Amino acid sequence: MAAFIEPRILKGFRDFLPPAEIARRDLLEKIEASFRSFGFVPIDTPALEYTEILLGKGGGETEKQVYRFKDNGDRDVALRFDLTVPFARFVAEHRQEIALPFKRYHIAKVWRGENTQRGRYREFTQCDFDIVGSDSAAADFEILLMMKNALGVLGAGEVSIRLNHRGLFNRFLSRIGVLDKSVDILRAVDKLEKIGRDETLKLLSESTGTAKAEEVLKFIEIKGSFDEILNAMKEAASGNEACPEAERLMLIRRFMIDSGIAENFVLDPSITRGLDYYTGIVYETLLKEMPELGSVCSGGRYDNLAALYSKEAIPGVGSSIGIDRLIAGLEHLGKLQARPSYASAAIACIKEDKGGLNQALAEKFRQAGIPCEVFLDEAKLTKQFMLAEKKGLRWLIIPGEDPLKSPLILRDLPSRENKEGLSVEEAVKAMSALHHETQES
Repeated sequence: MAAFIEPRILKGFRDFLPPAEIARRDLLEKIEASFRSFGFVPIDTPALEYTEILLGKGGGETEKQVYRFKDNGDRDVALRFDLTVPFARFVAEHRQEIALPFKRYHIAKVWRGENTQRGRYREFTQCDFDIVGSDSAAADFEILLMMKNALGVLGAGEVSIRLNHRGLFNRFLSRIGVLDKSVDILRAVDKLEKIGRDETLKLLSESTGTAKAEEVLKFIEIKGSFDEILNAMKEAASGNEACPEAERLMLIRRFMIDSGIAENFVLDPSITRGLDYYTGIVYETLLKEMPELGSVCSGGRYDNLAALYSKEAIPGVGSSIGIDRLIAGLEHLGKLQARPSYASAAIACIKEDKGGLNQALAEKFRQAGIPCEVFLDEAKLTKQFMLAEKKGLRWLIIPGEDPLKSPLILRDLPSRENKEGLSVEEAVKAMSALHHETQES
């Protein structure tokens, strides 16, 4: 007898049973509705790209984490590690087919061979939203506003959206004479919350020497109100000289105040984002009730990224919701409502030869806005009650001799009470009010 293959999956990859997948889909539908409300449109790109497309910019830590291999045609290919780099390629390739500024969202899986932990996996879903073709502060602010709105509709509770300006940080590095070490410095600073101050200082010292490393840490540890931090950063980065990056942040701050949402945003000099392609404003978002989870929505401005694939300068800014990490946080906080089924009711199978009429009966409930499935196999009613309860249904509809004409029995599964002799219309009326109350809650 042939040996069975043990069913198993790779570390960092997951299966999703219906309750978990329904919860994910519910969140994704809310996110997508939020994106659409801003006029953003969806796109898609291949999961597999030429390696040079993905690693033309990034390198370092990214190159260590990418799933890379030779395909059957001996081509050097890799699975996308994010949705931003493929989007830059997309824009360059389809430039004549899209109107700028172009506002897009993209919800899809990406892959990174990194260490797994709570909320961090090797295969995960990103929800990206970007504006390309605009270098305005208004575009930077619109992305910030979308971050706030999307997380709001997801029921994430209070969030802290932290921002900084990569250009302002680079101006500071230039002033202290270590701009040539910016890549190593950025990656060290990006690890501050994970490894702590002492280890970050050690990493920085390897690139800049201890004295310069201390200056960098002093800069990123500036505290105070938004305006106080910005003034201190500007002083450290440019002194009395003009500083367009600080002026940009001041304008975005004014947009926040004018929109009445300034309290949701924090200027944080330690936010740098480790990827090389960011050139301007950068963002990260923490759940206030669970900051140790890390950022659940991050991004920034990447004005030079498309230059890898096109001679045309196409500025861009965007952000990405890490839905898997966010779900882990919502689950931990008890804010994720799981349900085992989309259906609220089912039609019991009294006689298998009534299958067509049972489907016609179910359609009447579906048209009334009540999701309804049809049980397919004839069985004792007690067994069908148990099946309905296991599926998490609210009602079981027991048809009569003629499912469309004979009176029905409506079984309320939680109370285990029956309402007998109902017409279809009466059953729909009895179920509709409770169904809509359940959906709203």
